[in-house]
This record gives sequence, structure tokens and C-alpha cells, in this order.
Amino acid sequence: MIIPVILAGGSGTRLWPLSREQYPKQLLSLVDKNTMLQNTVLRLVSFHGVRNPFVVCNEDHRFMVAEQLRAIGVADASIVLEPVGRNTAPAVAVAAMKALEISSDAVIMVLPADHNIEEVSALHGAIQKGADLAEKGYLITFGIVPKSPETGYGYIRKGVRILTEGDNDAVLISEFVEKPDAATAERYIESGEYCWNSGMFMFRADRVLAELERFVPDIVSACRSAVDQGRKDLDFFRLNKEQFTACPNDSIDYAVMEKTDKGAMIPLSAGWNDLGSWDALWQVGRKDEQGNVIHGDVLTHDVKNSFLHAETRMIAAVGLENHVVVETADAVLIAPRERVQEVKKIVTQLKNVMREEAAIHKKVYRPWGSYEGIDLSDNFQVKRITVKPGARLSLQKHFHRAEHWVVVRGTAIVTKDGEELLLREDESTYIPLGVVHRLENPGKIDLELIEVQSGSYLGEDDIVRFEDVYGR
Repeated sequence: MIIPVILAGGSGTRLWPLSREQYPKQLLSLVDKNTMLQNTVLRLVSFHGVRNPFVVCNEDHRFMVAEQLRAIGVADASIVLEPVGRNTAPAVAVAAMKALEISSDAVIMVLPADHNIEEVSALHGAIQKGADLAEKGYLITFGIVPKSPETGYGYIRKGVRILTEGDNDAVLISEFVEKPDAATAERYIESGEYCWNSGMFMFRADRVLAELERFVPDIVSACRSAVDQGRKDLDFFRLNKEQFTACPNDSIDYAVMEKTDKGAMIPLSAGWNDLGSWDALWQVGRKDEQGNVIHGDVLTHDVKNSFLHAETRMIAAVGLENHVVVETADAVLIAPRERVQEVKKIVTQLKNVMREEAAIHKKVYRPWGSYEGIDLSDNFQVKRITVKPGARLSLQKHFHRAEHWVVVRGTAIVTKDGEELLLREDESTYIPLGVVHRLENPGKIDLELIEVQSGSYLGEDDIVRFEDVYGR
């Protein structure tokens, strides 16, 4: 039995301003209509012997992850919530423990949720080889056959070939090496001895757990306590926060793969890209006659080999070459393609001065729908709120603000101090400061309303919840 383990906890800062802490790149549609998470899961659906996946994600993203899985017909996924990020070794340890609850001989296939793979059949062939080797006790990583000397990836050096019939491409691992400089990367490619480190792994759950116990017993101990003291919450499994927070932060590469004598690599040529930068998206995107990748409302004159992405407004560009321009409702990024790795430095600046653009978009997603800021001043703000059919917000009150709601689409049931009010399009109601209230959508189409808040403090933390179907 192969159990996919999808690691969906990253923040994707190099793809800011589209990717942000509260809505990271694995939850975005960057290549086609599906999100990166959805495509990762869909690649495995047709592979025989693969069960529904474990998804390990940040607890703040849990409802978006669950909704995206349901949208592609995967309703039985196991979603494990990390209260804090602790890198890939603890995530693998937790996944192995949960897999062993299902089957004592489970093989887990560890996949980051933000990779693009064009040749799915090649991936399936590599998975079959990996499953056969994993059954023999090997710990497998999938090395990407490099096409060029890249400085943004770590490398794996090939060792002695595994003498198993039919597995001629699989080799023992000689060593892992860090991201090289340009000259070193050139030497690696010329030697033919190296592959890029993809971050994809495959092993029997009991074998990787034994190696983790051997090399990093403190991680195993903390993860076991976090699992044992964890709890089921709706469709999710919550790791115990105190125990998991105490777990050391380490990658599975450092913790196990660089130390084990059972590490093996399967070279993979499958049109792989980790989409770790805007330049990577330009590389995989569909280009026009001038070599430009264009999304949204974009006008160009004498623009070549550039990536231009418009979300809410028109972009007009003249005379650019090898540039990236990305527009969102609250930010615009402009950078040469060869310097897009430095975007994370902008994110660091935003965090240092506590700018919310590092974490959230103007449109913020919630389990019941979304809200989007329209206008903001010192003592008032205006939002557009969308509530999904059948969804409801928590029963709540505010200490510092009052709210006026105007329904512009659909039907709303409004609860105010225990009384219910039915509102239709072009009807409104007022929620005075301190009144216990709730909003819900009883209809079959999205409910949309305009909310005007007024008061001395308008922060999202001015909420006292009395009842919430989402367990917040």
C-alpha cells in the first residue's frame, strides 16, 4: 500500500505578492485551472495501489486545503494540522506514525505540494521503481536529471549502482551537497554525476521511523507525544501544540538521508520544476511570439522575454526585456528576471515593519467564504463579504465597532440578540456595538453584502465568539 504524504506547509515568499503567508503558492492556480496542491494529488489518482493522501499543512490553511481537495473529488484525505512549522523531518515522522495506524507495511510517498511535473507517466514509472526498492528496505529520493547548471537547487551525487534487475537507473547515494555557486554547478553538470535534489522521497513507514529513531530520537519522541496527545477536530487531526512546538526543527535530508547507509536515488526526467520563483513560472509558461508570458489585462509595446501578470488592473509596459511585473490589488512587483530570488528580501522588510501585505491579500478567505477590503480610514472601513451557500459565520460580538450590512446579492439570515431577520437584495440592517449577532446564507447561490464598520478600533481581533461551527 502506497500512502501519498503531501507537504503543504510552506509560505512561498519568493512568489510574493501572489503568494503570502495566509494564502501561499501551493493553494494558488499558477500553471492551469487547478491549484498546485490539487495537481499534486491528481497526479497520483490514476496510479494503481495508491490510497487517498495524508496532507500535512499549517492549521491556518485547513479549510482552504479541505475545500480544494473536495473540489477535485478527494473527500477522504487525512489532513494533519501543524500548530507551528518544524521542517520536513517532523512532518515525515508524524506521517509515518499515522500511516502505521493504517497498515504495518505501508509505503509513504513524500511530495511537496508546490511542484510542477509535466510528464506524469515518467513520475509513475519512478514511483513503481521506488515502491519495489522501498519494500527491500531502501530509503528513496528522486533526483532530477539536470538540464542546466542551477544555483538555486541542492544536488545529490550518484554512488554505486544498485544491483537489482530492472532497477538499473537507481543508484546508492554518494553525498548531498548544498546549493553551489555558478562555477561549481557547471562542474557538476559536466561530470554527469549529480542530480538536483527534488525533495521527493519514498520509504516504508517503519523503516524511515527506525532511521529517525536512530539518528534524531528527540524528534521521534516529540512527534510521538504530539500524535498521542493530538485530537480529531471535524475532518482534521490536530497535533498537540505544546509537544510539537518542542520538537527540533530539521529537514529529512539532514536528519536521515545524509546519514543512512540505505539511501538510494532514482534519477527522474519528467519536466520537473519547483516553481520557486517568477523566473521559473516564466520558464514553464506559454509564451507569445516575443517570448512573453502574459496573464490578465496586459498591453505591451516592444517587450520581450518577460513575465507580466495582472490581477485587478491593466498593466501597460513599454521597452522591457527579461523583466517580471506582477500586479495585485494592494501591491506591484517589478524586477529583472535574473534577480527574482531577491523578492524574499522585500518580504523580510514587510515583516520587519509589520506590514500586513506580507501575510494577507485584500481578499481574505475564511471557511464560510471571503471578505475584501474596499475602503479604510481611521474610524471606518468598508468590506465586501461573500458567504457560501449553507455557510454561516460565528455567533459573535464586538467591543469597539458597529456594523451596517447591505445585501447586494442572495438572501441572508441575520441573528441579533436572539432574534432572526431575513434580508433580501437591496435590504439592510444595523448591528450596534456590543450586540451578539450572526450572519448565514440559507440560499443556493453566494450571498454578497457590503459591510460598513465604524468605531474606535477596527482590527479583526475585536471578535468575541460564542458559537462557531468551524471550531475557531
